[in-house]
Amino acid sequence: MIKKLFKFIAAIILILAIGYGVLYYLYNEPIPKGESGPEADALAYRMLDALNYKNYNNTKELEWSFRGDHHYKWDKEKEIVSVSWNNMVVHLDLITPSSSKATINNQPASYEETKNLIEKAQSYFNNDSFWLVAPFKVFDRGTERYLVDLEDGSEALLVTYTQGGDTPGDSYMWIIEPSGKPKSFKLWTKIIPIGGVEATWEEWIKTDSGVHLPTLHKLGPLSISMGEVKGK
Repeated sequence: MIKKLFKFIAAIILILAIGYGVLYYLYNEPIPKGESGPEADALAYRMLDALNYKNYNNTKELEWSFRGDHHYKWDKEKEIVSVSWNNMVVHLDLITPSSSKATINNQPASYEETKNLIEKAQSYFNNDSFWLVAPFKVFDRGTERYLVDLEDGSEALLVTYTQGGDTPGDSYMWIIEPSGKPKSFKLWTKIIPIGGVEATWEEWIKTDSGVHLPTLHKLGPLSISMGEVKGK
C-alpha cells in the first residue's frame, strides 16, 4: 500500500515537472535589452503625465483592497497605513516599522505577535500597493530605465529595481498606449519562475484627488481586483 502511494506521488510530481517544463519552453522570455538614457526617461515621464503624477504627489490618502483579502487605508502625509485582513489590523508605520501597532479581534497583540504581524503587513503592503501605484515608482531610488523597441515598431519601458521592496532585481516592461497610459506590463520576478508573463492594467478611474488608478488586473486566467479604489 505504501509503495503504491509513493508511486502515485512520484507520478504526480513527474507530471507536474513535465507540465512546468512545457510551459517554461513555450512561454518563458528572456529579459529584453534596451537603451538607458534621456529617451527612456522621456517615455517614463510621458506615462507619469498621462496618470496625473502631480496629483498623485498631492494625494493625501489612498484606499483600496487586494482581491478582497487585504484592505488598506494609506495616510501618505504621515506615512502610516492601516492594513487589515481576517481579524487582524496593523497600523503600519512606513518610516519606523518597529513602532507599528497591531490588534487581533480588536485586542492589542502580544509583543511576539506584533512583530510577526508587522512583518506580514509590510510584505502585504509592498506587494499590494505595487499593483496600485507601480507607474509612480519608475523613478524610485535604485531603479534603472531602458527603452525597448518592440517587434510591432512601438516602444516599451523596461524598469529594473536594483534595491528596495521584498525582491530587489525584479524587472517590469511597461506596454504603453499612445495616450501614455499603461496597458500592461511583462514581469521578470523571483516569485514567478516563467519570465515575460503579462499582466493587464485596466478599468482605470480618476479619483477625487485627480490621479488615475487601476481597479483591475488580469494575469492569465487570474483576475486581481483592487476593490473600491479611493484617493483624496
